[in-house]
Amino acid sequence: MMNVTLKQLRYFDALARLGHFGRAAEACSISQPALSVQIKELEAMLGAPLVERAARQIRLTTLGHDVLTRARRILTDVDEMAELARSAEGPLKGALRIGIIPTVAPYLLPAIIQELGRQLPDLDLMPRESITQSLIKDLLDSRLDFVVAALPISEPALREFALFDEEFVLVRSHADAHTPVPSPESLPQMKLLLLEEGHCFRDQALSFCDMRPSDPSLVMEGSSLSTLVQMVSAGLGLTLIPEMAVPLETRNADLSVARFTSSRPKRTIGMVWRRTSPLSAQLMEIGAIVRQVGQAQVAKLPR
Repeated sequence: MMNVTLKQLRYFDALARLGHFGRAAEACSISQPALSVQIKELEAMLGAPLVERAARQIRLTTLGHDVLTRARRILTDVDEMAELARSAEGPLKGALRIGIIPTVAPYLLPAIIQELGRQLPDLDLMPRESITQSLIKDLLDSRLDFVVAALPISEPALREFALFDEEFVLVRSHADAHTPVPSPESLPQMKLLLLEEGHCFRDQALSFCDMRPSDPSLVMEGSSLSTLVQMVSAGLGLTLIPEMAVPLETRNADLSVARFTSSRPKRTIGMVWRRTSPLSAQLMEIGAIVRQVGQAQVAKLPR
């Protein structure tokens, strides 16, 4: 009789996800030799290899792929049982794993943590910042409890909860402060600086300007909004940023910040979580708190 443990399944899941024994061991907070031993024991119980070992990475065998599918199903069920027990206890407490995108995190996360800490002091908030695609994958794999991102996500397995809308604003050189705000149609003819590929805000900005990713006017890309603003300050072009980012990103820069006059671009920020989550009722309550925080942040911005 096999005695496969949940711990072994979690280790195998981490190894399959990260593709490297060292990174998987670090993610699981154990030593690499200990992880290797657990994987070998799991393979011994199953009677066949789960991974092909190479110097720099591992590859799953055919059996490994099949076992991974079942292991993740088991781990999801176990995690949801734990969530079910938490939901029966009343007010949410314990660890709450939050995913949040980089174009929201610096400007909203501190206020969220402060307000949730005040209203739900027994919560242990565990935030993680990453791009939308990575966060949604972790959410679907039960490694996060909810994600704050730009809507829509359009994933049938997830529930979306709108929080607030925020506009995009134009950041340009201070010397341009008294010149007319360009129309969206004219931006493709200018040196527009955008986030690198993978950020949803980049795609939203391109859509607003009716531009293609390969447009030659995109002279430079940045990995963060801070980088984009600094490039504008250096005279390399102009950029779009979400309005919540303005106070933090432009506080020490001599720049012009303007709103568009004709067509005013905006995005909807929302929370998403798994439809099957037993914590849905509690997450709705948390969503109401986060909505109040976000709307308050936007309301105090200059118009």
